[in-house]
Amino acid sequence: MIVRQSCENCNALQKSFFDKLDKSDLNTLNLKKNCNLYKKEKTIFCAGTRPSGIYCLNQGKVKIFKYGSFGKEQIIRFVMPGELFGLRALLSDRNYNSTATVLEDSVVCTINKINFFDILNKYPQIATRIMAALSQLLEDADNKITSLAQKPVRERLAESLLILKKTFHGEIDNGYTDHSNLTISLTRKDIANIVGTSTETVIRLLSEFKKDNLITIKGRKITLRDIKGLMRVGNIYE
Repeated sequence: MIVRQSCENCNALQKSFFDKLDKSDLNTLNLKKNCNLYKKEKTIFCAGTRPSGIYCLNQGKVKIFKYGSFGKEQIIRFVMPGELFGLRALLSDRNYNSTATVLEDSVVCTINKINFFDILNKYPQIATRIMAALSQLLEDADNKITSLAQKPVRERLAESLLILKKTFHGEIDNGYTDHSNLTISLTRKDIANIVGTSTETVIRLLSEFKKDNLITIKGRKITLRDIKGLMRVGNIYE
């Protein structure tokens, strides 16, 4: 469903790579972009399809994932408002190697390839910031591979909860703190697909974390009560 969303009045503008565009270029971008409302669980793009532009999340949440050989999802990352996605396929001129779906009703803006590259040519600082963001994604991927290969499931779950807290809510007081009461709302299946284990194992371990007063659980909502405790369980040291 097509929706109207002004770039100049976008709530996610200050979180995006386009926050330094002058008013004229912002107006041009506003005229050339398309915005669509995707209902919960709708797919934005599929692995194997060809990119024609770049996506910017205006509101909502998006998950990027791949299917394994047995059809099981492996969640790669989540996209939050203001973030671009579909970058690697567009910049490398290859098909998407992952699939993007929305976790909740979301507004997604699309900028075609020509207009996007025009912006990069005019604003090299945006290209530099995008390169830095891609480097961070590669570092995150390296860390996840190491975690999956070397850490037991209990440690991986604790680490994943902390990463989700940072993704959805940002860091507090310059890092993870004991007094954070921030809540994560995801299905147990999605959490299992992040950790790389079964839904049943996630449910069992979350119950153990609750018993140890590391978290509280209300329906699908998980509140992190003891950040430092989760860091110890996850074998994470600053």
